[in-house]
Amino acid sequence: MSRKLLIPIVAVAALAVLGGGGAYVYYFSGLRTAPPSLALSSPTASASSAASAGTGAWTISAGSLAGYRVKEQFVGQSSVHEAVARTSDVTGQVSIAQSGTTYQLTSATVAVRLGSLASVDQVAGYNVTNRDRIVQGSLGVSSFPTAVFVAQPVTLPAGVETGQTVNVTVPGKLTIHGVARDVTANLQLRVSGTAVEIAGTIATNMTDFGISPPSIGFTTVQPAVTIEVSLNLTQGA
Repeated sequence: MSRKLLIPIVAVAALAVLGGGGAYVYYFSGLRTAPPSLALSSPTASASSAASAGTGAWTISAGSLAGYRVKEQFVGQSSVHEAVARTSDVTGQVSIAQSGTTYQLTSATVAVRLGSLASVDQVAGYNVTNRDRIVQGSLGVSSFPTAVFVAQPVTLPAGVETGQTVNVTVPGKLTIHGVARDVTANLQLRVSGTAVEIAGTIATNMTDFGISPPSIGFTTVQPAVTIEVSLNLTQGA
């Protein structure tokens, strides 16, 4: 993804904005929620159709999402809160080829525009979208506007040819803020006629990209970050 898929590293400065009265409400309210992880849509009847049409080039289309999750913990509280941000500004291509009865994901590139990330978790009494400006500044989005994930080729598991949902581990390189690191994407993939869906996560660490967790007296931000994606693809270059 990180720089979508990148993306998640953007959370390193998320809590810096929680100063003053907003922090007071955030700390004492205990009313914090985060949306569930991105996932494939529920399968339809057509999902069982043969997937031979799945070979070729696919383009990321409308309805796709990418974002990050990072955990934060406040002094005196045993529970953690997940700060979550997402964007629909996701582009890229995926290629699938067939050799005999075997299908292979031969290439994939996913790019996420970091400046459009918006927080989607909830904290009582606080507008969480205020943190997004801090995140954008931390990443220097004016100079490094996108996060990019480039996948290595992988063989797809048996069952993809009949429209089954398959789990696949995809190694690749994630670039954020000009820093590239090897990562592994854990994905679910389903081909159904003229559509492909991909959903999954990349677990990484903000320090791997040269970014330190923000230092805030009442809050500890964990350096681990999860990038998540839900991609809809249509056939064609």
